[in-house]
Amino acid sequence: MRAEEPAERAVGRDGAGADRRPGDIRLSSATGRWVVLTTVLGSGMALLDSTVVNVALPRIGEDLDADLAVLQWTVNAYMLTLAALILLGGALGDRYGRRRIFVLGVVWFAVGSLLCGIAPNGGVLVAARALQGIGGALLTPGSLALIQASFHPDDRSRAVGLWSGLGGVGAAIGPFVGGWLVDGPGWRWVFLLNVPLAVLCVPVALRHVPESRDPAATGRFDALGALLCAVALGLVTYALIDATAWTGLVGVAVGALFFLRERRTPEPMLPLSIFASRQFTAVNVVTLCVYAAFGGFFFLIVLQLQVVSGYSALAAGTALLPTTVLMLLLSARSGELGDRIGPRVPLTVGPLLCAAGMMLTLRIGEDVSYLTDVLPALLIMGLGMVTLVAPLTATVLASVETGRAGIASGINNAAARAAGLIAVAALPLLAGMGPEAYRSAAEFGETFRRAIPMCAGVLVAGALIAWWTVRVPPEKAEVCHPECKVNCGIAAPPLEPPASGDRRHH
Repeated sequence: MRAEEPAERAVGRDGAGADRRPGDIRLSSATGRWVVLTTVLGSGMALLDSTVVNVALPRIGEDLDADLAVLQWTVNAYMLTLAALILLGGALGDRYGRRRIFVLGVVWFAVGSLLCGIAPNGGVLVAARALQGIGGALLTPGSLALIQASFHPDDRSRAVGLWSGLGGVGAAIGPFVGGWLVDGPGWRWVFLLNVPLAVLCVPVALRHVPESRDPAATGRFDALGALLCAVALGLVTYALIDATAWTGLVGVAVGALFFLRERRTPEPMLPLSIFASRQFTAVNVVTLCVYAAFGGFFFLIVLQLQVVSGYSALAAGTALLPTTVLMLLLSARSGELGDRIGPRVPLTVGPLLCAAGMMLTLRIGEDVSYLTDVLPALLIMGLGMVTLVAPLTATVLASVETGRAGIASGINNAAARAAGLIAVAALPLLAGMGPEAYRSAAEFGETFRRAIPMCAGVLVAGALIAWWTVRVPPEKAEVCHPECKVNCGIAAPPLEPPASGDRRHH
C-alpha cells in the first residue's frame, strides 16, 4: 500500500456516493467496472476530439466562411491550453481531490464542446476550443490518477491496461466516427456528441468513484508558471500563423521568463532539475521532433484527401484507420521488443519508417488510388509509429528516478503537444500556404508537396538524435516500467500513472 492510502481511505468513507474505499476496489467488482467506464468515457472525450476535429476542418471552413488561419487556430487553441495546463491539472487533483477535479474537467469540457457546436463564427469557435483545452487539462491526468488511486495494488496494472486498451479502441474509430458525423448530421455534432457522454459520465463518477487525494500535495500551485507558459506558446503560435515577427519575439521573451520562474520558485510546475538526466533531455528532444512531424502531417493529410483528392469526410477519416489499428494491435508487443533490444534501435528506425511513409504520401493527388497510393504510405507510417511510441515512453520513465515517473511522463506528454501546436502553426507559413489555399485543389496540392518533406526531414533529425544520444539506461535497483501498454494517440505519447512515492514536485 502507498504511504498516502490511510488519508485517502478517510476521504473515501466520507466521499458522496462512494461505496468502496480508494485503494481497495477490485477490477472484478461492479464498482471496479463502473470506475473503468467513467474514466474511459472522460478520457475518451478528449482523445476523440484530438483525432476527429481535423477531419471536420474543410467543412468548418466552408460553413463559417473561415480562412486557413481560423482552421489552424481551431486545432491550436485546444492544444495550447491543454499543453500549458496539463501538469497543473494533475497537481490540482492531488490537492483537492482527483474525482472532484476529474468531474470538473468533464463538465468544463462539455460546456466548451457545446459552445463549439453552436459557434456562429470562427472567433467564437476558437475561444470555445481554448475552453475545451482547459477541461481536457483537468480530466486527462485525472482519469488515470483515479485508476491508480482507486484499485487494489494487485489490480492496478490490469485496470490501467484495460483503460489504455479501451482508449485505444476509441482512438482507432475516432476518425471514422468524425467523418460519419461530418457527412451526416454535420460538423457541429463532432463537438455536441461530447455533451451526452458527459451527462453519462458525471453521475457515474459521483456515485461509484471514491474520492482520493495525496496528503503530501501541499504548498502553493505554480499558477504563474502555467500562465507564463500559455502566454509564451500563444504568442509564438500567433506570430507563426499571422507572420508577425515582433509577436514572436515577445513570446520568446515570455518563454525566457517562464524558465527563469521555474528555476527560482521552490515548487515549480516544471522542475528543471529533472533535465539533469541527459537521457531524459535527449528523449524529449526526440519527442519534440517526432510529434511536431506528426502534428503537421495529420493536419495536412486530411485536407489533402478532401481538398485535392475529393474524398468525403467519412472517406478521409476511414483512410487514416490503418495507422491507429496497427498501433492498437501491435503497440504492446513493440514495448516488449524495446525491453529486449533496448531503445536506441526502435527510436532510430521508427522515425525513419514514418519519414518514408510520409514521403510516399506525395503520390496522393487528384487521381488517387487508395490501394496503391494511400494505403501503402499509411501502413509504413503506422509501422513506424508502432516501432517508436512504446519504447519512447519506456525510455522516458527509465531515465529518471522511479519517484519522478509521473512528472516525467507529464513533461513528455506536454512537450509532444507543444511540438504539434508549433508545427500546425509553422508549416503553412514555411510552405507558403495562403489564407485561402485550402479552397483551391491546385494551390493546396502544391504547398502540400512542399510541406511533407519538411515533416519527413524533422523525423530524420529525430532519428539521428536518437542514434547519437540514446543509450541503454544503466541497471538500477528499481526501474519504472510503463503501465499503459496500448497507445493509439497521434497527438502525444500516453500519460503514465505516478509511481509509489511520486509527489510530482508541484
